[in-house]
Amino acid sequence: MKKYIEFISIHPDIRFGKPCIKGTRITVGDILGWLSSGMTYEEIVEDFPELNTEHIRAALAFAAEREESVKILTTP
Repeated sequence: MKKYIEFISIHPDIRFGKPCIKGTRITVGDILGWLSSGMTYEEIVEDFPELNTEHIRAALAFAAEREESVKILTTP
């Protein structure tokens, strides 16, 4: 079973259906953006105390799996 499922939810009425950390309005994309800007796990948790490191790892696992499922079709 995918462990991140216990931390990620998708609801059309919350943040336009973007995947969020359950019980928050913080999206997977928000977390990825903070990490890509150089924030550490500790800085994110300090700024957003409703998160913990498991939430951040769940966001990364969700994004990694979604990336694996993307298929690009080309035409000759």
